[in-house]
Parts: sequence; C-alpha cells; structure tokens
Amino acid sequence: MDIEYLLLLQNFRNSINDAWTPFMEDISLFAISYILLLPVFVYWCLNKKAGLFTLFALNISWTMNALVKLTCCVYRPWIRDARIIPAGDAISTAGGYSFPSGHTMMAGPVYGGLAVYTRKIKWLCGLFVLAILVTMFSRNYLGVHTPQDVVVGLILSVVALYIAHWIMSFLERNPEKENIMLFVLFVIGIASLVYVNVKPYPMDYVDGKLLVDPARMKRDAWGDIGGFLAFIPAYYIEKRYIKFQATGFNVKGVILCVIGLIPFVLIISGLSKITVGMFGEYWGRLANRTVMMFYVVVIWPTVIKLFTRKS
Repeated sequence: MDIEYLLLLQNFRNSINDAWTPFMEDISLFAISYILLLPVFVYWCLNKKAGLFTLFALNISWTMNALVKLTCCVYRPWIRDARIIPAGDAISTAGGYSFPSGHTMMAGPVYGGLAVYTRKIKWLCGLFVLAILVTMFSRNYLGVHTPQDVVVGLILSVVALYIAHWIMSFLERNPEKENIMLFVLFVIGIASLVYVNVKPYPMDYVDGKLLVDPARMKRDAWGDIGGFLAFIPAYYIEKRYIKFQATGFNVKGVILCVIGLIPFVLIISGLSKITVGMFGEYWGRLANRTVMMFYVVVIWPTVIKLFTRKS
C-alpha cells in the first residue's frame, strides 16, 4: 500500500512535468537547514523560554531519530521497489535509512514548538501546523519516504515536545534537582552514542555495492546526539552564569539578533567541513553541533547581555 501511494504521487509528478517539484524540494531543504533560524530568533529576541523549549525539543527529537533510525535500519523506498524514482535532487539529501523521516523530526519540534508559543494567534499557529504537514507531504511527494516514515516521525516529534515540556516544567517546580536531572540527561546522551557505535548493522550488497554504509549512519548520529550532549552544559552555563533576557521586538533588539544570525548561518552552512577536517568524521560532527549549540545558547546571548546592559 505504501509503495502504491508513492507510485500514485510519482505518476502525478510526471503528469504535470514536475511543476511542483522545486517547491517541494525547497520545503524539504529548509526543514534540515535554515529552519533553525526560527527558534534561535525567538530565543534571542521574542521569548527566551519559548525559544529554549523549542531548541530543547529539537535536540531530543534529533537523538530519538538517530536511535530509532539506526535500530530499525529500514531501507529507502527505491531500494525496496525499483519502480520508485525520487524526484529532482531529493535523493542527494536522502541517503541512509528511511524510517522515521528525519526532515519530519526537525520540522515537527520546531514548527510544533512555535505553534505552541503562538497558540493564541490562531492564524499563525495554524500556519506552523500547516508547515509540518506540507513538510511531511513533501517527503512522500519526492519519493524518498513512505507514509509510515513521516507519520511515525510526527508522532515521535510530539513525544519530543512532550518530554521537553515535562522536563522544563519539572525543573521549574524542583530547581534543587536541576543538576541531577541534567546529569541524567547527559548520561542518556552518552549511552545513546555508545549504542549506535556498538550495535550490529545489516551489510546487504547489490552488485557488489553496500546498500547503506553503517559508517555514514553513525557519523550522522554523532552529529545528532552531539547536539543533545552540547545543549545540556550550554543550558546550565547560560542559566547559572549568563542569565540574559530576550531583547524584545524593538529596533535595537532585532538588529542585534539579525547580526547574530549571520555567523550562525555560516556555522550551519560551512563549519562542518572545517571541524571534520580537524577532528575526523565522528568527532568533527560532534564538534560542529557543540559549537552550534554553544553559540546559540551561550555565546551570542552573552553579547546580547553586554549590549543591553544599560537598558
């Protein structure tokens, strides 16, 4: 049934000469690249708590995606059925295992977290929910994920949002237990990293070529879990020592945040090549996410605090 659905979409794509494909590719690309600009801007400028909640949920979702994906080891649709031909350039960002959808598990916590934040503004909340659904559909439309990939990705995203909400609410009610909770979370992150490195992986070949290289999947997992591991000490340092406040939606605050986003875009787009070159494939990806999380949660908030101290 899932393959037949993808074939139906594929036939529709062909019937309209891929007219929708560029739009769907852009939706998918945004979900794994510059979508992070949204919660970061909220965190720095609009609402610190809402931004932090969204970033926390995203890091939980990243870790859950890595664990489930590398546990289930489900092959992509075109491997399961040669009739599936992914659209456009979608296959370039769809390597590795298929289940669950990583794009959905980035869009889910980010758009979902912002939907929670804007729930009193009905049209904006609805827009964020629609963005999740369109991202999910884009993965099916492009032929790189089955319906169950995106549906389970959405369910896990909701779970990540719930876990983030529960933990942050628990820490608000029990601040004396914060260090213990953060230590437990860090241990869970380390255990997750160990798990994806020591577990066995399928080694299936077709025409002498390995269908999915476990080394590539583990490299990606080091980045995803590395973000979670970095977020925890960054959160602790900011809360204990920085204690910045969101700038507010004013001229000075927006300018400060936009300036801060410029280095962040450079981190997203190019830092990985540098860190991988310096530290290798695994540690380099972990270092990349560490720099990213510390820049967002600690470094630029420190700059914001310095420039807004008089105010």
